[in-house]
This record gives sequence, structure tokens and C-alpha cells, in this order.
Amino acid sequence: MKRAQAGWIAGAAAATLVAAGAITYAVAGDGNSGVEPPAADSADAGFARDMAVHHQQAVEMSYIVRDRTDDTEVRRLAYDIAQTQANQRGMLLGWLTLWGLPKVSSDPPMTWMDMGGMASGKDGALMPGMATNTEMEKLGKLDGKQAEIFFLQLMTDHHKGGVHMAEGCVQRCSVGVEKDLAQGMVEAQESEIQLMADLLKKRGAQAR
Repeated sequence: MKRAQAGWIAGAAAATLVAAGAITYAVAGDGNSGVEPPAADSADAGFARDMAVHHQQAVEMSYIVRDRTDDTEVRRLAYDIAQTQANQRGMLLGWLTLWGLPKVSSDPPMTWMDMGGMASGKDGALMPGMATNTEMEKLGKLDGKQAEIFFLQLMTDHHKGGVHMAEGCVQRCSVGVEKDLAQGMVEAQESEIQLMADLLKKRGAQAR
């Protein structure tokens, strides 16, 4: 990873986290804003629920690989992803609480995007890009370079799915700050996809 590129990504992640408090406050309002919260079946609520689940797996993958390799570049990337997505997940779940909406739904994932049947959910892959339970178990058994490559491949797929969902929120969500957060996810994860392509190339591998 080039130092300048690593610094830019870390800076972008930091900026996202600094903005988190302000965004959460803006969405919550002061209780007297007169603005109606999103409905339970809205794109805003659906995105918040689904992306919280999607992010949780990325956090889990990141912590797994940090225990399976000593490589500084991959460990730094994994740490940045884990911290950023854990904080964003907290925001998404916090908004659902503030809106008085359930954190789970009986509808299939991505119903809010009219894509409820896109992912079968087989072996734990609830949404496009998510790793299966079998793949998660495999990641936990690999070491060194093999773990790095498999993590980068899984996370590339994961980010592509996340970008697709975030773009859906940008198009469909009605809460301005949530749309802004989704757009930030698109930009940050697309940058990380390119970074991971470079890291895979250095290891003689490529995305799946």
C-alpha cells in the first residue's frame, strides 16, 4: 500500500467517524422537529436494517484476518474496515431506535430495493456479496499469505455488494443525512476495492 493512499483512506475513515455524532443528532432531531420518521417498510428503514447486518460480517472478517497474519498492510486495512463499519453499524441501528422501528423484519433482505429474492440466504449468505458460513470457517483456518488473499477476495465481493446497496439508498432513501452516509459508503468502499486489487496483485492473485 502506498503511504499516501493509506493516509487518504485512514483520513476518510476518520472524517466519517467524526461526522457520525453530527449525523446521528441531525437524524434524531430534538423531538420537536415535527418531521415524521420513516415507515417500517421504507427504503430508509430497510437500508438501515440490511446494511447493519452486512457491516457486521465485514467486521467479523476483519478481526479474523488480523489474527491470521502478521502483514502490516492487510492488518491496517482490516482494522480500518472494522472500526469504520462498526461505527456506521451503530449509527444505523441507532436511527432505527430513534425512529421507533424494529431492527429486524419478516420481509426478505433487500425487499426495500425490490430485490427480496436476489440472495437465497443459503449457507448464511443473506445478501449479495456476503460470505457463506463455509467461507467464514475457511478464513478462520488459513494463515499468512493464504489468509490475506482469501480475505481480500471475500472483502472485495463484500464491498461490491455493499456499494450496490448503498447506491440503492442514495436513489431511494428520503432522509438526507442517511443518503449522504450511503454516498460516503459508495466512495470509500470503491476506493478500498481498488486498494484490495493492488494488494491482491502484489500477492500474485486477483478478485474472484
